[in-house]
Amino acid sequence: MEIELLEKENTPENVIEHCKAVYEKAMKIAANFDNVDEDLIRKGALLHDIGRSRTHGMTHAIVGVEIAKTYGYPDDVLNIIERHIGAGITAEEAVKLGLPEKSYVPETLEEKIVAHADNLISGTKEVDIDFVIEKWQRNIEDSDDNIERLKKLDYELIKAFEE
Repeated sequence: MEIELLEKENTPENVIEHCKAVYEKAMKIAANFDNVDEDLIRKGALLHDIGRSRTHGMTHAIVGVEIAKTYGYPDDVLNIIERHIGAGITAEEAVKLGLPEKSYVPETLEEKIVAHADNLISGTKEVDIDFVIEKWQRNIEDSDDNIERLKKLDYELIKAFEE
């Protein structure tokens, strides 16, 4: 159903393929946990970039929430869409980026899994955290706080299970 919705909203094919890859990665991460809502992860992962059917800017998360709301998606799905950007954006960072002042930091396990799966997929290819860090250092001004949140998320969701 979510793929059909992406298509109905004229989401570019490369974005749809990216969403599918993020879903696959999210399910791999979710396998580390017993108490995870896989259906919620599926919906959130497949719809996380639906806002890119209208814009490729930072506001795609906010636009995506508005689109998903029109289809009656519940708050838990909307929160995944809104909070998937990077390793989360604080209220202070949001203001600097021109977003409404609020926290976009993922809170629930499902939100964290989708956000981090999105970090670890470039296009449709799986990448490692070092790739993401290097990209952020090149492209994000004052990236230190974001990188620390990224490392913390990676540890919480992946590295802790490898020890």
